[in-house]
Amino acid sequence: MAESKTILIAEDSSVILNLTKKILELQNYKVVSAKNGGEVLKKVQDQKIDAILMDLNIPVKNGMECTKEIRANQDPQIAQIPIIAVTGNANNYTLEQFKEAGINAYLPKPLDFDMLVQTVKEYVH
Repeated sequence: MAESKTILIAEDSSVILNLTKKILELQNYKVVSAKNGGEVLKKVQDQKIDAILMDLNIPVKNGMECTKEIRANQDPQIAQIPIIAVTGNANNYTLEQFKEAGINAYLPKPLDFDMLVQTVKEYVH
C-alpha cells in the first residue's frame, strides 16, 4: 500500500476539525491539525505536508495571510503545497483574491464531505 499522505487541517472549531479528521482518516490520510496561523506556519516547516485544508478565519494569522507566507517560502517543497481554502463566508473574497494568494481550490462551509474527499484526492496523489 502507498505511504499515507499527510493533510494539515487549519481549523479553530474542534467540531469541524474532528469531523474532517475522521473523514480523511477513513480515506487513509494522516492528519495533523493547527488551531491558528502561527501553528500552520510552524508545522509546514517541521514536517512534510502533502496538502492543507485552510480555514480562512483562524486566529493569529488568517488563512489568506498564511497562504501568502507559504507561497513566499524559499523551500519549493513548502511553497508548492496544495492549499484548499475552507470558509463559511467566501463572499468576503473574490476568486481573483484566492488566486492571488495562491489558493488552489475552495470548499464552502458547511462542508460537503464527498466534495472534501474528492478535492483532496485531486490535489494529493
